[in-house]
Amino acid sequence: MLNEMQGLIGKKVGMTSLFNDEGKNIPCTVLEAGPCVVTQIKTSDKDGYEAVQLAYDDKKEKRSTKAELGHFKKAKTKPKRKLVEFTGFGDEVKLGDTLTVDLFNDDTWLDVRGYAKGKGFQGVVKRHGFRGVGDQSHGQHNRNRAPGSLGASSFPSRVFKGMRMAGRTGGQMVMAISLRVMKIIPDDNILIVKGSVPGPNGGYVIITK
Repeated sequence: MLNEMQGLIGKKVGMTSLFNDEGKNIPCTVLEAGPCVVTQIKTSDKDGYEAVQLAYDDKKEKRSTKAELGHFKKAKTKPKRKLVEFTGFGDEVKLGDTLTVDLFNDDTWLDVRGYAKGKGFQGVVKRHGFRGVGDQSHGQHNRNRAPGSLGASSFPSRVFKGMRMAGRTGGQMVMAISLRVMKIIPDDNILIVKGSVPGPNGGYVIITK
């Protein structure tokens, strides 16, 4: 995944709430942003494009391949679980540098990406918000959560693409845009943003500004 702006890799910790200046209770999400290590700097001459690879979240060496150990050894860091490339840093960072939540400022706006919770195979009521068939009128036995008609029979004798039907729900990359930074706790690399963030607690997120 290539991100065209500066950012960090982090985790979703959970949700909380903060009071603003007017005394209104604002729902917020707590994120752990970094620390991230620069494990590779890609250049146009060698790789065909320019990018900075960041790594986050330590893992045991015995769970890493020899190729991974050699890759992280160049950056003089421990093996990491999550690797993401960013293109917005330019020449500001060097191999082995550590980036923390200090990359962000108070009262700024961020975009956060994460994998939504997987719901498995779901029907049209849960997947698309269908209401079912009528108000229990006669002739509707066990049809309350059915999808209903899918299209004409003799012509075109097929189901059009894009028809809202049952299927796998969730488990896809979702981006929450323009989340306001409410508070930063540098000592713990904690970032508190207004609103919700996709994914479960403990799930990886990509934070860009």
